[in-house]
Amino acid sequence: MKPTLNLYIMKRQKLIYGLLATSLILASASCKKDGVRTITAGPNLTSGIPQPLNSSSSYWNYAQQTHSFIVGNILTTYNSYRGNTTTEFNNAFEWYNTSQIYADAAFVKAGDSRYATFMNNTYTWMGNMWDTHSSLGGYFSSANLDGSGAGGDKYVDDCSVTALAYLDAYNVTTGTAQTNYLNSAKACANWMMNSGLWTSADGGGFYQRTGLGAVKPTQTNGLALQVFLKLYQITGQSFYHDWAISIKNWLEGNMYDSLTGLYVWEFDANGIKQNIKFTYDNAIMVEADLLYSSIIGDGNYVTKAQNLGISMNKTLWNTTYHVYIFNTNDQRVNPAWCVWGSQAMVRLYERDGNTAWLDYAQQNIDFMNTKLRNPTNFGYYSFVNLDGTARYTNFEGVDQSWMQRTQVLLSNYR
Repeated sequence: MKPTLNLYIMKRQKLIYGLLATSLILASASCKKDGVRTITAGPNLTSGIPQPLNSSSSYWNYAQQTHSFIVGNILTTYNSYRGNTTTEFNNAFEWYNTSQIYADAAFVKAGDSRYATFMNNTYTWMGNMWDTHSSLGGYFSSANLDGSGAGGDKYVDDCSVTALAYLDAYNVTTGTAQTNYLNSAKACANWMMNSGLWTSADGGGFYQRTGLGAVKPTQTNGLALQVFLKLYQITGQSFYHDWAISIKNWLEGNMYDSLTGLYVWEFDANGIKQNIKFTYDNAIMVEADLLYSSIIGDGNYVTKAQNLGISMNKTLWNTTYHVYIFNTNDQRVNPAWCVWGSQAMVRLYERDGNTAWLDYAQQNIDFMNTKLRNPTNFGYYSFVNLDGTARYTNFEGVDQSWMQRTQVLLSNYR
């Protein structure tokens, strides 16, 4: 799920694999307060419709405008979402589609039930990507927009994002829909547990994907950790607990760099550890630590999460432009990868009430709105330098999803 360090960097490697035809119908804190820039609220796009309490927030309006861009440019008549508006116009990717479910679930949780229709329709479409020819199932990474031709490798991190989106949807639905979301999240976890991608190489950990040359990244394992923790919380099944403990121990023992207080990137295919630090890897681990604290009941992990947040804001935060960088080797900014830092800061605020976390979350989003947002169509471009130069011209679907989601989260408080 990591982009490559050239164009849209390491994630798009999955597209070289041939597509396989299949189909399925799924029963599926010493943080410094920098001056926060105020954004003028956009137009009220839902005048006359009862709105949640946070609807007066400019970030709520921005999130709705982002959704309008998605509906007009990314959403298809099949209820799938295009990879982007240019080079992947006819392709749909697993974690792009389920990131949109994640984004729409945030709207529903915040009180706007209209987004449940988008969420549920995409969930139904996702049945096309499930491997019905395997007893274990698992989602293929890519498909045609109509759901045909699903194939490519299967990714643990994509599957984890999918499960997390389903569990968010589970929390905002009832009845059969709620049951289906939970069962689908459990099916994702079952595939991960039995995929053979957890091995003793590198001391343990999940490989990112099926196929040759797979790596073992922090992000893959951190997202899986979140899934198993949440499923343990909901079901009480001890095997979810045990998997969560194993993943946590591997991450802490192998991927944590005590010198910087951050998690490193990955073990590559030949077992060499890559020590670059990415914003979203560490944002994922902030959330994992907070979940571990609340679900397992270990208060030390609140402190761990806070310290990790402090380390992010020391190393991955640009103090001149007030934004999270892509990684320690690449100072550019990308909506999905860098705005993940805002989600982590919101979660820290929700746990300890320190508004300094919200300042980081807000300023990070403000940068995206200033340097990456098209003010005419409300879409977000893919990459840009810190000073606003060399901005890409492509609109990636997943970037829109994460900007929608995080601005809804922020709108609850700012």
